[in-house]
Amino acid sequence: MEIAQHLTGPTIGAQIRRILERHPDRVAFKEERGETTYAQVLDLICRYQAVLSQAGLRRGDGIAALGANRFEVWALGVAVQSLGLYVTWLHPMGGAADQVYQIEDSRAAALVVDETNHPERSRELIDVATGAGLPVWTFGPAEFAGDLETAAAQVGPQTFRDDGRHDDRAIINYTGGTTGRPKGVTRRQFNVGPSSADILADFELPATPRYLLIPPMSHVAGTKIGPTLSRGGTVHLMNGFDPAAVLETIERERISFTLFVPTMIYALLDHPDLEVRDTSSLEYVLYGASPMSESRLREGLERIGPVFAQLYGQTECYPISVLSREDHRNPDRLLSCGKPVQSVDVRILDPMGEEVARGESGELCIRGRGAMDGYWQREDLTAETIVDGWLHTGDIARMDEEGYLYIVDRKKDMIISGGFNVYPREVEDALAAHPSVAQSAVFGVPDEKWGEQVTAAVVLREGHAIDEGGLVAHVKDLKGAVQAPKQVLFVDSLPQTAVGKINKRALSDQVTAGKGPGPAAPAG
Repeated sequence: MEIAQHLTGPTIGAQIRRILERHPDRVAFKEERGETTYAQVLDLICRYQAVLSQAGLRRGDGIAALGANRFEVWALGVAVQSLGLYVTWLHPMGGAADQVYQIEDSRAAALVVDETNHPERSRELIDVATGAGLPVWTFGPAEFAGDLETAAAQVGPQTFRDDGRHDDRAIINYTGGTTGRPKGVTRRQFNVGPSSADILADFELPATPRYLLIPPMSHVAGTKIGPTLSRGGTVHLMNGFDPAAVLETIERERISFTLFVPTMIYALLDHPDLEVRDTSSLEYVLYGASPMSESRLREGLERIGPVFAQLYGQTECYPISVLSREDHRNPDRLLSCGKPVQSVDVRILDPMGEEVARGESGELCIRGRGAMDGYWQREDLTAETIVDGWLHTGDIARMDEEGYLYIVDRKKDMIISGGFNVYPREVEDALAAHPSVAQSAVFGVPDEKWGEQVTAAVVLREGHAIDEGGLVAHVKDLKGAVQAPKQVLFVDSLPQTAVGKINKRALSDQVTAGKGPGPAAPAG
C-alpha cells in the first residue's frame, strides 16, 4: 500500500536544511584544515546540488563515493539525497576489487573520490569509471580529474533544492561480510529518518555535543553527525586512529562524546598517555560493532569513568538496541546489548518460527521504521531474510525477564563440535576473564573427529605469559570441556575486516590451509 503524502513528514533534505539554518554561525565541523560553520556547509550543499544537476544526474540515479573523514563527504551525501538520488559509500579501508564491484553492482551513474587521503585508489577507480562512461570528480583539485571544489566555486551561490520524495531510494550500504561478495542493503528516504530520531531519543548525547569522529563517517560513526548538529554541536574529524593523538584531542578540544570499536578502547587503556591526559570532559562514549571483553570494559569504567554505553545494530537495521550508562553500573548487565530503541520491535524465534520463552536462546528478529528496504537486486536473499514481516538478523540472542537483550553469537559463527553447539562469544568471554589475555577470537575449523574443532587465537597482554594448557584449563573450569578450545594460537594481532570486526573467516582459512596465524607458544 502506498503511503499517503500527508503521513510522510519531511524529506532528508528538508530535515538537514532545518538543522543547518538553526545555528548558522556555529562551528559544524572542525579538522586539521580548520573550521566550517553551519552556514558554510549549507552553502556547499546547495552548490553541490547545482553541479550534480548540471552534469545530467536525475532522480533515481546513484552516486558512488570514496571519502575519508572530511566535511565535504557529508555535504555530498546530503546534496545527493536532497535531489532524489541515492549514494553508495565505498569503504575507505576496502579492497579495490570490492570497490569496483560495488560501483558496478549499485549501478552508479557517477563517481566522486578523495584525492587527498586516497590518491592511488582514486586514480584506479577513476580509470574504471571513465572507462564505463561515468562522470567523475575528486573532492578537491587534482591533476587526474575535475573536482567538486572548483565546480562549486564556478556555479556560485545557489538556492537549496528539496527534490527528494519519501519513497526515493536514498542509500545502498554494502555489508562488511568476510565471505563472498558484499550485499547491497537499500533504504528509502522514509527508512533513514527514524534512525536519527532513535539516536536522539534513546542515546544519551550531551546537550551540545563536541563529537570526536574517528571511524569512517561513511558507516556507523557518520550516523551521529546529524543528531550532533541538531543539538547545535560540533563534529571534530580525525582520519585514522592513534591513541596518543586521540587522548591529546580529547584534552585540547574538551571532547564530550565519541564512538569507538572495542579494539580502540583496548589501545587507549594500554597507552601510557591515559594516565597523564585529562579526559574528564567525556560524558558519553559509545562502543559497538563487535563484542567487548567484560574485564576490559570494567577496566574502562574504573579508569575513564561511568561514561560508556553500548550500541547494537546491523547494516540491515540501525540502531536496534542500546545499553545505557546507568545500565553499566549494574555488573550483571555488562554483557547485555541493552533494550530495543523506540522504533524497533523484537522477537526471539526458534528454527520453526515460534517465539521462545524468556531466557531461552533463539534468532533475534526485528521490525521497525529504520529497517532496510531489502537487498539490492537480490529478491531471493530478501525473501530469506524478511519472513512473515520480521527481519531475521542472523544473531542468536536471549532476553531476560527485565527485557534486556543478550547476543549469544552469530548464527553463522556457531560451532558444532562433537554434536554440541558451541557459541564462540561465550568462549571468548571466558578467555577474556584471564588476566593475561588482551584479545581473543574463537572459531571452528574442520576436524575428522569432532566435525569442527574449537580453536582460539589469543593476543596476550604486554608482559604476561600463559601457555596453551593453562588457557584450555581456564576455559574448562569456567565453561566445561565441550567449550574448551582444542587448540590455542598465540598471535601479535587479530586480522580485521574493513569495518573493524575481527575476521574469523581469515583465521579459519589460515589454520585450515596449514598456515596458522602464529605459533602455539606464548609470547614472552
